[in-house]
Amino acid sequence: MRWRQGFCAHVDCLHRNERSSVAARHSLGEDRMPKTLVFLIIGLFFGTGLGFLFAATGSDPMSDHAMGSTDSAVHDHSAHDHAAMDHDHSRLRDVTGPAPSISLVFHPDGRQSRNLEMQVENFAFDPLAVNGAHIEGQGHAHVYINNIKIGRAYGPWMHLEALPVGTHEVRVTLNSNDHSQLAVDGTPVEAVETLVIE
Repeated sequence: MRWRQGFCAHVDCLHRNERSSVAARHSLGEDRMPKTLVFLIIGLFFGTGLGFLFAATGSDPMSDHAMGSTDSAVHDHSAHDHAAMDHDHSRLRDVTGPAPSISLVFHPDGRQSRNLEMQVENFAFDPLAVNGAHIEGQGHAHVYINNIKIGRAYGPWMHLEALPVGTHEVRVTLNSNDHSQLAVDGTPVEAVETLVIE
């Protein structure tokens, strides 16, 4: 029986030491969570936060693509309703004055984006007169990539953003205020250049 009392006293002593050790760790904050779990939670918090930040700003850290999409700069213009605008993109208008001309120059702006410079002669960009009556020698430009209209240019510069890797045909037409395409002796006034994105 004595050995039993001695054994129980020893076990009780160990149990008290364990409780005091647990209490000491708890007061120091060591027993709440293992360090690996704390680091996991911190990593998930910051990783998720950075993911939302990149998504909200439209930045893809792995490429030059805005919002990770290659379609942001090129869209099918034919899907827009032009019935209410009362203009015809396919109509040619022969100029009667000095013949306008256009040439294109691409300036790098990132890995897959370019600034398009439209060098014109005998033509003035007039953004305030768009959708108005034809005035000789003025208007705007229509910009196409791979035969898809991406927009109008009301000045000599346009940003081409996040182009997909590959070869692209860039075509720019000079248009009157009424959107008819300018022509000289029935030949459209336009410039076509090949742009390679690597």
